[in-house]
Amino acid sequence: MDEEQRIREETDEQLINGAFQHLLDCYLASRHRKKVDIITKAFNFARQAHKGVRRLSGEPYIMHPIAVAQIACEEVGLGSTSICAALLHDVVEDTDYTTEDLENIFGTKIAQIVDGLTKISGGIFGEQASAQAENFKKLLLTMSDDIRVILIKICDRLHNMRTLESQPANKQYKIAGETLYIYAPLSNRLGLYKIKSELENLSFQYEHPDEYKSIKAKLASTEASRRELFDQFTAPIEEALKQMNIKYEIKERVKTPYSIWSKMQNKHVTFDEIYDILAVRIIFTPNKREEEVNECFNIYVAISKIYKSHPDRLRDWLSHPKANGYQALHVTLMSKQGRWIEVQIRSDRMNEIAEQGFAAHWKYKDGMEKEFTEDETELNEWLRTIKEILDDPQPDAMDFLDAIKLNLFASEIFVFTPKGEIKTMPAGCTALDFAFSIHTFLGSHCIGAKVNHKLVPLSHKLNSGDQVEILTSKSQHVQASWINFVSTAKAKAKIQAILRRDGREIQKRGEEIFEEFLKKNDIENTLAAADQLAAFHEERNREEFFQSLGEKTILLGEKDLDELQGKNVGENGKKGWRRLIPFLGRDKQKKEDATTQDLFVVTDGFNRKKPIYINDDNIGQFKFRHCCHPIPGDDILGFIDNKHRIEIHKRACPVAAKLKSSYGNRILDAKWDMHKRLFFDATIHIEGIDRMGMVMDISSVISSLMNVNMHKFTITSEEGVFDGSIELRVHDRENVKEIIDQLKKIEGLQEVTQIM
Repeated sequence: MDEEQRIREETDEQLINGAFQHLLDCYLASRHRKKVDIITKAFNFARQAHKGVRRLSGEPYIMHPIAVAQIACEEVGLGSTSICAALLHDVVEDTDYTTEDLENIFGTKIAQIVDGLTKISGGIFGEQASAQAENFKKLLLTMSDDIRVILIKICDRLHNMRTLESQPANKQYKIAGETLYIYAPLSNRLGLYKIKSELENLSFQYEHPDEYKSIKAKLASTEASRRELFDQFTAPIEEALKQMNIKYEIKERVKTPYSIWSKMQNKHVTFDEIYDILAVRIIFTPNKREEEVNECFNIYVAISKIYKSHPDRLRDWLSHPKANGYQALHVTLMSKQGRWIEVQIRSDRMNEIAEQGFAAHWKYKDGMEKEFTEDETELNEWLRTIKEILDDPQPDAMDFLDAIKLNLFASEIFVFTPKGEIKTMPAGCTALDFAFSIHTFLGSHCIGAKVNHKLVPLSHKLNSGDQVEILTSKSQHVQASWINFVSTAKAKAKIQAILRRDGREIQKRGEEIFEEFLKKNDIENTLAAADQLAAFHEERNREEFFQSLGEKTILLGEKDLDELQGKNVGENGKKGWRRLIPFLGRDKQKKEDATTQDLFVVTDGFNRKKPIYINDDNIGQFKFRHCCHPIPGDDILGFIDNKHRIEIHKRACPVAAKLKSSYGNRILDAKWDMHKRLFFDATIHIEGIDRMGMVMDISSVISSLMNVNMHKFTITSEEGVFDGSIELRVHDRENVKEIIDQLKKIEGLQEVTQIM
């Protein structure tokens, strides 16, 4: 046994030393100052701190910090401070060492970054608050002081995603969902396009393994035809570039499995109907660095003489780079095969910024030998917005996440002030958003705006190139309805903060009403009673419940009393369980067969790592929400609600995405085990060219399929074109797919999609 132990330790030693040596080699090959001593010191310290600990995969724990540091160095291009922080990022969280210890040994800066990366220990935010969302809030708070915090966190998340197979399924869904919801858009915002694509794909692979494999296989099978199209398309372009004496490289960019799947879902198309899988990228080295923008346009002129360009699809990111520094010229050309192909024209510098993002800026700054400092300006505006939101004393963690996401995803437009100053705003923003972006006072007293010298309301959506003048009045106050038409995080946060301040009075009145009600009925006033009624009225928390009471949108009565005294149990009985599966086909015979079932309640001894199986007999024990309509065959997960009951969602459901990102510890792996006994509702939408016998053809397709009942069929026809919907009773998703495939074969039927 001792011999075995010794061999294992020697193997570990070789593995660790090899990984660290590879990290040093990458660092020494970079343009950063060669501070090898401090990196070695951080490595030895972390190694000692994590000694004897192993990851779920079985490898020594220190391999994880080394891998994170490797990503930070090689894929993001960070320097020694960041590499040290990456090596030490779990020391405070997982060992007895404190931030003060790190500060004494490695200095303030490294300790500050590690502190920003250290999670907040659970439990201090109470039951209702999401510790995950709070952690993220802390991360952003620190990030606004030093951007490296978030960059290392993204490296950490990327390595966790690359090694996700060792985790149980419920953990996989939580981490993958959180990655899609927060870290992928964040990487995109920071310009880390390569990392963003990998995070999306890895999340997709774990959440929808079958779809992932299917798309991978289709991409592999169409590779030869794509290659042929690429060669034919680029041959004349290469010829033109050679004549211009340009040093260039032409690459093909193939859409990732995740972006293909997203398009299939959003546009309701099949893989074969997606034509922009292939794009072409021209990367050139300019003869003079200062002439690179002009050279981009010269290349565009040359290639548009070969192929016709799409008039509405020219994207100029040269004159106005994106907030993350992205620059390129996008043009869409018509190939000889009759396919639109997007061509991206970039210099080598622009390409590096597009791939590496924020970190690549430092390469092209003066004084390349010096390590970067934190006074970068590219993201200052965005970071300032985050800081402003965080300044609000009490933002709900989930609202905060949503607000941040608004800013993460938005594409940009350019608007002008009355004095002609240019301001970058998110696309879809309104005049009110613009007012708040200038100053809170301007926003809260805004009564309207002049856009291009014309009077417009607050809700008017701005377009790129608009000139905007804000009109104010001292008598104007913030209205609750404003929240519905602002789209920027800053405006939303400010409006919510002002409304919250006003709402505290109403909330106080609600509390008084609640106290009077309990006193009258001789019930003890506890927080648990408030939470119970908040859940009963489907309010998110007791604060919102008190608010509704104060506004008199909820009136307390007999039912509330029954709920507090535990008399509402009957709802979960025979009458009630079908109510919780709203899309279960109301087949009379099945209704008679249904046995009385109570909802399953999760107890302390419940094993959350094991999957729950939903079958014909126990389906009534789970709650199925209206938000995503899961039916057998869908990829699903379970979520433990505030009353310890289990909700079922599709893994791709937007509500589930939020839950994974904020209450990940309550996520369960759920699987179907149905035996085609129960029927579920499904709706199919159809469009096409009208002709004699069309309805009969559609009916015969459905009636020829066994075990599928048509419940309702509506169709409207106008000027030879029809659209309609078919409501069916099906057993599972396979049934739906089979019907859609058969309907697509009908002559004149152009569009067949399932409505979720």
